[in-house]
Amino acid sequence: MKLIPTLLAAATLAFGLSAQAQESTIRKTLAERIPQMGKIDEVRPTAMQGLYEVRIGTDVFYTDAKGNYVIQGELFDTKARRNLTEDRINKLTAVDFSELPLKDAFTIVRGDGKRKVAVFEDPNCGYCKRFERDLQNVDNITVYLFLYPILSPDSAEKSRNVWCAKDRVAAWQDMMVREKVPAAASCDTAAIQRNLAFGRKHKITGTPTLIFANGSRVPGAISAQEVEKRLAEVAGEAPSAN
Repeated sequence: MKLIPTLLAAATLAFGLSAQAQESTIRKTLAERIPQMGKIDEVRPTAMQGLYEVRIGTDVFYTDAKGNYVIQGELFDTKARRNLTEDRINKLTAVDFSELPLKDAFTIVRGDGKRKVAVFEDPNCGYCKRFERDLQNVDNITVYLFLYPILSPDSAEKSRNVWCAKDRVAAWQDMMVREKVPAAASCDTAAIQRNLAFGRKHKITGTPTLIFANGSRVPGAISAQEVEKRLAEVAGEAPSAN
């Protein structure tokens, strides 16, 4: 009877060694043949037999067991009707909300402010302006607004004028919702530089980018209804029908 656990342990060890050998083969082959891919952070099997995920930072590629072929694209589970690549990237790019440098943002509170979202925005971003106008319809929310001037030198100037304004919230909303350019102002803008560094670290490449309290990230402007839906998901509630 003692033979069965021994055989199981041996099989588990052999499988582990086989997986390590396969990973080593893929790493070695790709490093030799496509050195421009860069350092591979992780190799792991996917749900599709014989297909392996190769992760470089938050970029995901797929390959066969020997590294002879590389696929750059999306993997779908047709039975579950899920985009597995999208699910994986969402997990890789999630940001721990508790680690956001909130001191480098200004806060907009509506209603009881119980629900929270962080937003990275450029003042010259047309999608951001559309998003800001729509966001006026979302109540009982706290928005942590991170100025993220990546579009032009003028974006940096407008961000500085907002950050240095006596009332940052009024200056921001006047500009984004009412097209009123903020008055020139000056102060210490190290916070904006830290926002840019944070964005580079977490690969925030477009605006607006939203980060919800559960760490999920949404790139691009979404409607007030979609914001409500995602806030409800974070709270573990069904979204309102209103």
